[in-house]
Amino acid sequence: MYEQVSHSLLNDILDALTPELQRQDLRYFYTRLGANFYAIYSLFHHLYGQREDFQEQIIQLVEVMARRYVERSDELLQTDHGREKEHNWFLSQEWVAMALYADGFAENLQGVRDHVPYFQELGVNMVHLMPMLKCPKGASDGGYAVSDFRDINARYGSMDDLLELSAELRRREILLVLDVVVNHTSDEHEWAERARQGEQKYQDYYYVFANRDLPDMFEETMPEIFPETSPGNFTWDARMQRWVMSVFNSYQWDLNYSNPAVFIEMIDILLFWANRGADVLRLDAVAFLWKKVGTNCQNQREAHLLLQLMKDCCQVTAPGVLFIAEAIVAPSEIIKYFGEDAVIAKECEIAYNATFMALLWDATATKNARLLNQGIRSLPHKLDRATWLNYVRCHDDIGLGFDDEDIRRVGYEPIAHRRFLVDYFTGQYEDSDARGQPFGRNEKTGDARISGSLASLVGLETAVERNDEAAIDRSIRQILLLHGMILAFGGIPLLYYGDEIGTINDRSFLEDLEKANDNRWMHRPRIDWDKAEQRHRHGSVEQRLFDGLKKLIEIRKTIPAFADYNNRELLQVENPHLFAFLRNHPEHLNEVILVVANFDAHPQYLNLDDLGLRGRFHFRQMHNLAGGSTPALFKDQLVISPFSFYWLSDQRSAGLI
Repeated sequence: MYEQVSHSLLNDILDALTPELQRQDLRYFYTRLGANFYAIYSLFHHLYGQREDFQEQIIQLVEVMARRYVERSDELLQTDHGREKEHNWFLSQEWVAMALYADGFAENLQGVRDHVPYFQELGVNMVHLMPMLKCPKGASDGGYAVSDFRDINARYGSMDDLLELSAELRRREILLVLDVVVNHTSDEHEWAERARQGEQKYQDYYYVFANRDLPDMFEETMPEIFPETSPGNFTWDARMQRWVMSVFNSYQWDLNYSNPAVFIEMIDILLFWANRGADVLRLDAVAFLWKKVGTNCQNQREAHLLLQLMKDCCQVTAPGVLFIAEAIVAPSEIIKYFGEDAVIAKECEIAYNATFMALLWDATATKNARLLNQGIRSLPHKLDRATWLNYVRCHDDIGLGFDDEDIRRVGYEPIAHRRFLVDYFTGQYEDSDARGQPFGRNEKTGDARISGSLASLVGLETAVERNDEAAIDRSIRQILLLHGMILAFGGIPLLYYGDEIGTINDRSFLEDLEKANDNRWMHRPRIDWDKAEQRHRHGSVEQRLFDGLKKLIEIRKTIPAFADYNNRELLQVENPHLFAFLRNHPEHLNEVILVVANFDAHPQYLNLDDLGLRGRFHFRQMHNLAGGSTPALFKDQLVISPFSFYWLSDQRSAGLI
């Protein structure tokens, strides 16, 4: 019955399209709309079907999709067609990403364009530009408090600069990733200003309350995101004389997605950026999209339905565009952002593997892989047509959201272990050379997260200051080890700008009153291009890191087993310092790569008989694809040097590269 209703409604909608749109060539649009409309109708009806203006709203939604389709360039339409035919294109091992702030990387968008050859030199072919939309000068949350979703912040340049960069990246076959903050706006956004002026339409875009009755009910179950700097989840707006939900910061007002007008506005914004050359859209704070009294207002079922609806709408207008889910939540929840009860991704094709990131940092501090092995076993299997974004560092702090039960299983006490990790990476632990700082410390619970650059957290900053060659070598090994894991694990490896040349903490943020209270700016650096030029000087730290990563990236791209087809097998090893897994060729399952990593400061050995791989892997004929030392075998024991790793292939798999 519902399918008949939806088809009838679709005919009415197509008849209602403006004469201008009806005159356009909409063949592919109609085909995709017909294929997806039952899902779009069902989701939209589930979320908004109780409203009297339901039909008016869904007509408006389809008209927005059609208008954005008409605006899509011939070049982007051709890209859409190609990716529809090769629908698993993004699972290839050939993709390697880098995230950066345009002004930190190269002053502005024009500077980024000038340095595009740098990406190619390293082997990066996917570039994520951190948020750069118009924001208030002061309270911007690093670009995540947007005051205009369709305009570039002047300090980055202009829209023309972005379009020129987009075209240059496309010419060089480099994908462009752009942020869209879908959960909230700045309190200086036009919608917020008009809400303050008393316009009910725009007050309905937010969660606005005349008294504390409902806010107090929400607060009973909602956690605090930034308890130090922005306690609570509501802000009193004196001009409006209302309470406004502001989960992250007082100047970031949460959008009310129970209002379909908000959803339609955001679809229009997503497609606006898709038409400006974005290959991938990173959707920020998706776990918070739906608010419900009596819950923690995170990971609600309706949030997933909204993302499914966003994906279906985008599939009609711009099917070549992928979504990244920015949801830093528990493994059992993050897996849902690919799409529940589906074989292919119905929400976001890509999600941050924050669990793997945090586990790698645990192994770095403890010098063992016990929790890493346990935590990966607890990571749910993803969908076939979805992939992880694996990273070591990013613009944000390092959260320690391990599962308490996993921590107990490996013999640690959760509170004490997290306290050790914070102490270790902030240099408070006796044997630590790390120079991080605690972030978001909650005095009520004692919880804290960690800020700091990769180089400073592994001790490279300290080692260089002391001119300690052994410590420098140790730190470089650790940086390459961590990247060796994200390059081999399965998914898209995401490098963070500056890590490839060992950029240390940038403390200049303390001189900026707008940033001084947020120590995450210490790992959002301004690249010193004179220092970057040292990558050409043999023996320098920059050269050893850059060339080491460049070589690993080049090799990764030649190994089909590193494509992401759920073709990873975690191996049980007795040595607690080692982390080991297999990667299978997606078409030839007998062709495997054995990945082994040693997180300890001393050589370790692996009993090969314990792996149960006899007949599947010829240990006497293996070689290390990652380069460096030839694997040392003593009888049936494989020796792994301190802070080292192998990508091992046997003779049968030699054709993989």
